[in-house]
Amino acid sequence: MTFRTCSCEEELTRALKDGHWPEGCTPELRAHVAGCASCVDLVLVTQTMQGARAESRHEAVPGAANLLWWKAQLRQRNAATERVSRPITIAEIFAFCMMLLVAVIFVASQYRHGLRWAEWLPELAPWRALHFLSAATGWGSLLLISGLGMLALLSGILVYLVAEKS
Repeated sequence: MTFRTCSCEEELTRALKDGHWPEGCTPELRAHVAGCASCVDLVLVTQTMQGARAESRHEAVPGAANLLWWKAQLRQRNAATERVSRPITIAEIFAFCMMLLVAVIFVASQYRHGLRWAEWLPELAPWRALHFLSAATGWGSLLLISGLGMLALLSGILVYLVAEKS
C-alpha cells in the first residue's frame, strides 16, 4: 500500500480548515479536486469529521442550572445511601455465612447419628424447639445459648468496625 500525496493537498487542507471550500477556492483547485481521487477522499473525510464535530458541540450544551444542581444532589444522596447501607450489607453477608455454617454443622451431626429425620419431624413443635436443637446437635443448652450470644456479640462488633471505617 503506497501513500501518494497530491501537490494540491496542502492548499486544499488549508481551504477546508478555514471553511473556504468550495465557494472560496479558485476554479483551478475545484477542477483539480474533481479529477483527483486523493483530494476527493480528503474533502469527504474532512467534511464528515467537521460535521460530526459541529453536531457534538451542539449536543454538549449543558442543561439548566437547576437540572445540574438536582443531578448533583441526587448523586450526593445516592453516595450517602451507599455509605450507610454498606455495613448493613456486610452484616447480612456475615449472618448468611453463620446461618450456612450452622446448617452444615446440623446436617453433619444428623448424618453422623443417622438420617432419621422422619422420626423427629412430628416432635418439631414450637414449645419443644430448644429441646429439639439441643438433642439433635448433641450440645447442651448452656453451650447453645452461649454460642448464640457469642455470635450476636461478634456480629455487633463486626458491624461497628465496618461502620467506623466508612
